Amino acid sequence: MFKRIVVPVDLAHVSKLEKALRLARDLAQKYEAELCYVGVTTSTPSAVSRTPEEFTRKLQAFAAEQAKSSQSTASTHTIVSHDPTIQMDRELEEAIDELGADLVVMASHVPNVADYVWSGHGAHIAAHSNASVMLVRD
Repeated sequence: MFKRIVVPVDLAHVSKLEKALRLARDLAQKYEAELCYVGVTTSTPSAVSRTPEEFTRKLQAFAAEQAKSSQSTASTHTIVSHDPTIQMDRELEEAIDELGADLVVMASHVPNVADYVWSGHGAHIAAHSNASVMLVRD
């Protein structure tokens, strides 16, 4: 049913992603699908990494750890964004298409008032992607 499952991850908030990560691993195992963990970073230093190369190494280590616990194939895709607050939705959308994902599993939050004015990342991806999108509430 699914061949490639894309899982956007925020390495600064991995503890809030466990439910979505577990579901993605379970689905990958059930359908013998590849997991692709996608992370967004900037070219300037951040709390997670000082360089895009360091971010990529951390994302790869994260993916390797996730693959161990699911016995699934895992890959990574790093997006270097000049301004993630403005560009992230479109950049994720492009990466999902480029990677040939047929399912996206994303962590989400319970909607609040602001979400009725500005859609969250998951809502944008669900509305603009050709892939199926599963939003997992934390």
